[in-house]
Amino acid sequence: MKYQIILASASSRRRELLAQIGIPFTVQAAEGEEKCEARLPQKQVEELSFHKALEIAGKAEGNVVVIGADTLVFFRGKPLGKPRDEKEAAGMLKTLQGQTHQVYTGVTLIWHHRGALRQRSFHERTDVTVYPMTEEEILDYVKSGEPMDKAGAYGIQGLFAKFIRKIEGDYYNVVGLPVGRLYQEMKAEGLLQ
Repeated sequence: MKYQIILASASSRRRELLAQIGIPFTVQAAEGEEKCEARLPQKQVEELSFHKALEIAGKAEGNVVVIGADTLVFFRGKPLGKPRDEKEAAGMLKTLQGQTHQVYTGVTLIWHHRGALRQRSFHERTDVTVYPMTEEEILDYVKSGEPMDKAGAYGIQGLFAKFIRKIEGDYYNVVGLPVGRLYQEMKAEGLLQ
């Protein structure tokens, strides 16, 4: 069976990553409020990705696979979302500099199979260690504007790359979509024809 693939995300980074691995798709961004009951980081990102995928799957018809994804940065078990302003961005970066933190991305696939909705959720975790940063480096980075729409107030694929000491795990997970794992999960479920 051939499926139409829908990415339930407005993220340009996720669109680029999905296109990079050659999967044809369309975009229908989920717009619902992000609510989460889960406490564990891996469960939080899976729950958020599930709600995004379900919102779009509920509107879709025919043979479709909806991909929902959500990425969160955690430091000592506390989530760091997207900063509300430059002051909050600088505060997050002060917290992360010279330390190791975790990036979790949850992914949910929802598709129609024999008249019923099927679903598969998973997550990836990557540990990221940041070099120590001076106050001036933090403020210059914040002024670049790059941190403002990113969880944890940084983009590993942009200017912030010069502050990355090491990563353990999937680089693409930190960018926002663990595409290798996604491809393998879709292949295992027979969703790629």
